[in-house]
Amino acid sequence: MTALAPKSPHWLDWCPEPSAPAFTLPPGTVDAHCHVFGPQAAFPFAPERKYTPCDAGKEDLFALRDHLGVSRNVIVQASCHGADNSALVDALHTAGDRARGVATVRPDVTDTELRALHEAGVRGVRFTFLRRLVETGSMADLATIAAKVAELGWHVVLYFDGAELPELETFFASLPTPLVIDHMARPDVGKPVEGPQFSRFLRFCARQDAWVKVSCPERLSRTGPPATEGRRRAYTDVVPFARRVVAEFPDRVLWGTDWPHPNLTDHMPDDGLLVDHLPHVAPTAEARHKLLVANPTRLYWPDAHR
Repeated sequence: MTALAPKSPHWLDWCPEPSAPAFTLPPGTVDAHCHVFGPQAAFPFAPERKYTPCDAGKEDLFALRDHLGVSRNVIVQASCHGADNSALVDALHTAGDRARGVATVRPDVTDTELRALHEAGVRGVRFTFLRRLVETGSMADLATIAAKVAELGWHVVLYFDGAELPELETFFASLPTPLVIDHMARPDVGKPVEGPQFSRFLRFCARQDAWVKVSCPERLSRTGPPATEGRRRAYTDVVPFARRVVAEFPDRVLWGTDWPHPNLTDHMPDDGLLVDHLPHVAPTAEARHKLLVANPTRLYWPDAHR
């Protein structure tokens, strides 16, 4: 039996006992960005990974789903698993129609392999442009992947820093699929929300009809306060950015927990308090219903939306 790899130094495990949210999620809420890690003994991590996480398997994810009052999940392939989507597919099979997936594939992926992923519930692929997480492929390779998945009606999820948009937007605009952008492209929340960097990002999203996830305030915040110790008004420096996105793209915003919150370094949020962050981001019932129910259902369960 192969020995299990130890966690990366200073790795923070997910919150084992999240609080009960004070805010009640509307029926049909979708957590549109979460992950599964292993468990390593059943689904080994990729040799080329840049971090080794704790185990965070499907049972833990679905327990959190039920605890928070979430109806469905969109599970995004974790970079620690590389292009081996076995843990993702296993979780999708267990969840049935209550989950969809976003995979990672290589340019030589076959139509048969893509069809099997589609049958399992995958509806998109993720391109990550953060070198601390993965070695990004060539633009030609990524374009090849995008062309293949476009035939299935999938979308491409983009994870990048907004500061790098000037170097990437021509390539992004060339992709033949809908675009979904993770975590508002990681804005620098220490800068004005009306500043040139975030304004350029918003203009790009408008031109491309891109979907945007107003997720991961714990990853973006500089001044907090963190969603720990019962704080229900957390990450106030991120709120103006998320509110701006919700206001400008009410029909193309998504939300997700990012559970189990990989690669955080200073604190681990309480997922119940992250739910309580939502009314500050989407201040009306209509905005919250679009963000949490209508938009992700239209993107990932279009038949149900009709």
